[in-house]
This record gives sequence, structure tokens and C-alpha cells, in this order.
Amino acid sequence: MNQTIHDGDFLISRENNFALGFFSPGSSRFRYLGIWYRKVREQTVVWVANRDDPIYGSSGVLSIDQHGNLVLHSYHNLKVPVWSTNVSVEATDTCVVAQLLDTGNLVLFDDRSKSTVWESFDHPTDTMLPGMKLGLDRRTGMNRFLISWRSAADPGTGNFSLQINPKGSPQAFIYWGTKYIWRGCPWPLKSYTDISNVSFVNNQNETYMTYSVSDASVILRVMLDYSGLVKNLIWHEKDGKWNEFWSVPKSPCDPYGRCGTYGICDPHFFSRRFECDCLPGYEPKSPREWNILKDASGGCVRKRLESTLLCGHGDGFVKVANVKVSDTSAAVWASTNMSPRDCEKNCMRNCSCSAYASIDIAGKETGCLTWYGKLMDTVHNGEEGYDIYVRVDAVELGNVFLPSTNFEQNQCV
Repeated sequence: MNQTIHDGDFLISRENNFALGFFSPGSSRFRYLGIWYRKVREQTVVWVANRDDPIYGSSGVLSIDQHGNLVLHSYHNLKVPVWSTNVSVEATDTCVVAQLLDTGNLVLFDDRSKSTVWESFDHPTDTMLPGMKLGLDRRTGMNRFLISWRSAADPGTGNFSLQINPKGSPQAFIYWGTKYIWRGCPWPLKSYTDISNVSFVNNQNETYMTYSVSDASVILRVMLDYSGLVKNLIWHEKDGKWNEFWSVPKSPCDPYGRCGTYGICDPHFFSRRFECDCLPGYEPKSPREWNILKDASGGCVRKRLESTLLCGHGDGFVKVANVKVSDTSAAVWASTNMSPRDCEKNCMRNCSCSAYASIDIAGKETGCLTWYGKLMDTVHNGEEGYDIYVRVDAVELGNVFLPSTNFEQNQCV
């Protein structure tokens, strides 16, 4: 693009995958500059430029100004831009061009040096497309995250966001404002589907998630809708509609901290009346709320409070198998190269260490992840989870009965 785009004009990607233009969502009379699929019969917008500053009527015009920025104006006020890429182009003789790629990424680049000046993938709205990064670039300070629409007919900034929390062992969260709604599995993530390949990268320069599709003909998107659901959607041309491949939060154990501190949630709780249980060595803080009202928000406490003072007196660890491990925001990687036995010893030496997990890291060795303090949001995860070892006192260690539980004991001497 090196010319002006008016309302009614379109910028089309090379293979006709995506279009950039003006649209009105639902019955809205406002106009927005956005990107949508070209090969999908149902108009599906994946990016919006002026989400919080709509244009009334067909007066919008997009151009590249003298400073090398994409600028959106309304004919009603050509002096003040509605939206701009707002980047600094160093050289004064640069030739800046905008191009819509077949990935859905709108790129502003220097046609001489071919360097990227700005790209829409760095400024997502509610949709994550294949190849897009979600997370933090420590070199630039840029943090990419999704923010929901306000409603089905209003792409304005909504109440929910999907972000990567880089603290501890990084993990994805759905936020309602600043409140956690749902938590994903932490780094290093296991990829579960044959349709897409999910990568979770965590190094000194970047922490981000991205995904690709194994079949280029598959049209796949991840979006955060205005109700706070993250959905993985696949376009079925034969049916002429988007089919939901998965979504969260959906199961009884998806809401963050469903069973409170030191609780564990089992989404397949058919053998019990309640999805919540306490981790080994713990019991409900409020038995009445837990057993009668099925309210686990109070969480669990140690069965014997004095056991916290008995560190080094026969205490050990009980294995809780196949779980989405507890919230890792405050967890510590003791090492990314440590044997399970040494990981256990490392935790045992510190009386504040409440649990540990020995986790295989792709391309590296086995790492040692340790928790200090409260354990929150632990969930049984079938055969796809990790094993976490919870610290218990000598009495609890002796009471573990392997045939009737998911727990196994391990004493460090």
C-alpha cells in the first residue's frame, strides 16, 4: 500500500487470505478499520485499529503520512488522526510501504532496507492467529496480549484479557480486570492436538506462546470473546460456520482456585459428590462449607498445625500424579538441569519448600521446579499432566494407603 484507502476500498493479501478495510459490526452504525478473512463466508474480524475511536459514517480514510506512519482520519476532522501507528522512522529519506501478509499481519516496512517499522501482530485485539506471539519481549519491553471486545457489536476494549505472566515459571491467565479467571499450564507447555503445534518459549530475551497449523488449508484461530471465554475455532467450509475445537473456562475445575489454597480439583469426580479434595496432609479449613455447601473457597489447612515445626523429623513427600501443577507465579526453578533425586533433596533442605516437581524440558535436561508457601489451583489432568510432590509430616507419610489413592509416598533421609 502506497496510496490512500477510503471507506469502500480494500487492501488484499497476495493469496487472497485476508482483507483490510472498513466495517460495521452487527447492527452498529459506526465504522472501524479492521482485518478479516477473505475466504470465510461469515465476515470474521481478527484485528481492529480504532477499536475505541469509531468513525461515524463512511468518512474514514487511511494513508501514510510524511513521517512514515499509517494514519486514520475522518473527513470531518483531517487535522486530528483517529488512529496512528505512532512510530519513529529514523531516516528522512525512507520509503515506507504497508503490506497485508497472507498470515493476516499488517506490516509497515522500509522498502529500501526491508526492515519492519511496525506490525499489527505486535498489537493484537481479541484474536491470536498462527505465527503470532503472545507474551513479553524483554529487549523492547513490548507485551503482547489479547483484550476482548466489549460486546458482539462493539469491538471497544472489553473486560477480559489473555496474558502471559512471565513471573516464576510463565503461564497464561485470563483476567477479568486484575482478577484471575483461568490459568493455563505453565512453561514448559505440553502440546495436545494434531491440528496445531503450540510452542512456549522462555529465555532471557523473550517469554511467549505461539502456534502453527500442521495443514495450511486449515483455517484456525484463537479468540477471547466478550464473555471471557478463550476459544479455539476451526472454519468448516461445508457447514459454512466456525466449529469450536476447545474453549476455556468450561469444566468445573477451570475457574482459577476453584478448590482454594492446598486444594485439588478433579474434573472427573464421578466417584464423589464434589470435585474438590485436599492435597495430602491437608483438610478443609471450613468442613461445613466444604461438605454441606460444597463451597471450597476457604481452601485447606494442615491436619496438624504443629507439623510445620517438625521439619527434618521424618517428614517427606507424597506424589500427586498427573496434574496441572499449582500456580507457578511464585515458584522457583532450582535448576533446569537436575535429577529427580537431587530435586527432592534440594526441596527437603529448605523447610519453606512446600512442594517440588521434576519436569522434562524440551531440548534440555530434566528441570527442578519448587514451591514456597501456598499451593493454589492444582488440578487433576488425566495422563497429560505432571507429577507434583507435596511435603507432609511423618504421621501423614505413614498414613498414605497406596491402593485407594492417587498418592505415593517418598521419604527423604
